[in-house]
Amino acid sequence: MRLSEVRVAGFGGQGVILCASVIGKAAAIHDGGFATMTQSFGPEARGGACSAQVILSDQPVLYPYVTNPDVLVVMSQEAYTRFAPELRPGGMLLVEQDLVRLSDSSPAARVFSVPATRLAEELGKKMVLNVVMVGFFGAVTGLISAGSLRKAVADSVPPAFRDLNLRAFDKGFEYGASSLHSRGETTVDAERFVKT
Repeated sequence: MRLSEVRVAGFGGQGVILCASVIGKAAAIHDGGFATMTQSFGPEARGGACSAQVILSDQPVLYPYVTNPDVLVVMSQEAYTRFAPELRPGGMLLVEQDLVRLSDSSPAARVFSVPATRLAEELGKKMVLNVVMVGFFGAVTGLISAGSLRKAVADSVPPAFRDLNLRAFDKGFEYGASSLHSRGETTVDAERFVKT
């Protein structure tokens, strides 16, 4: 895994911090790499701007702050407006398609959209949209193995909600794999996704 900067952003209450934490945990604990995470949020607990930055690498991370993310995951319009200009040219932009409208001045990026909130609602709990996004992230980026991400999800949620969150992960991953396939692209795990 080469050094990759990832920013996850949305509004408070969407599980932005947990989303980033799962990504970092998967890379550092289950994939044998290195990761750092920093977070920031406004004074409003719910509804305010919130972001978390994760740096993934196969070497120790010397500088823990994201400057120009390679991957930007946005789950709100405010997050998109605020952070999209920082995305590295040619980077990946992952958006919650029902909550984010891309502007004409969008950065030159590979854009992937997922109806994460709708997919979470199909499972009966809108609150798992962040884990749907983790699965989608795993499929389209290929930065971390599906098995490692799935283990990190299982380790990061209360036991009573583990099954629901694993189903949310699978739904997001399958949607991402399907999105890649329809574009004629693939990642190793997206091509041979098997639940572990």
